Amino acid sequence: MDKGTVQVIYGTGKGKTGAALGRALQVLNQGKTVIVIQFMKGSTAGTDSEILKRLEPEMKVFRFEKQAVGFKHLSPGEKREELMNIRNGLNFARKVTGTGECDLLILDEILDLLEYGILTEEELKDLVREKEDSMELILTGRRCPEGLKSSVDCISHMENE
Repeated sequence: MDKGTVQVIYGTGKGKTGAALGRALQVLNQGKTVIVIQFMKGSTAGTDSEILKRLEPEMKVFRFEKQAVGFKHLSPGEKREELMNIRNGLNFARKVTGTGECDLLILDEILDLLEYGILTEEELKDLVREKEDSMELILTGRRCPEGLKSSVDCISHMENE
C-alpha cells in the first residue's frame, strides 16, 4: 500500500483552500475518495460550498460551525457555543484519520485553531501521527508552527504580492 503524505499549505495569501481542492480533484479523478473538514469559516448556509456538494458521494464537505460568520466576529457567548461545534469537528477529524475512512483528508484552516488556543500544537502533531499510513492529509491555515514542520512531508507557503 502507498504511504500517504502530509502536506501543509499556509500563509496570509489567497489560494490555500483552492490549492487543497485542486489536489482533491486529482484524487477524485483517480477514483478515490476525499473528505474536507472546514474550520473557522462559519456555517455552509448560502456559501460557495454548495458547488462542492455536487461531487458527493466521492467528496464530502463538512462544517460543524453553526454561526453564519467566522469565529473572530462572534460575541463571547456565541464563541463558547461555537467551540463545542468546532470540537465536534476535531473529534470527527480524529475518527477519520484513525479509521482511514477516505484516501485524502483536507483539514481546511485547522492551523488557525492553534492561534485561538482551541487546539494545541501537540494535539495537531498527534492527529498527524495517528493517521492511517495510506491516507493523504492536507492541513491549511495562516501560520505553520515551527514544531509541526518536522512532522510533515511537504510545505507550501502562499503569499500575495
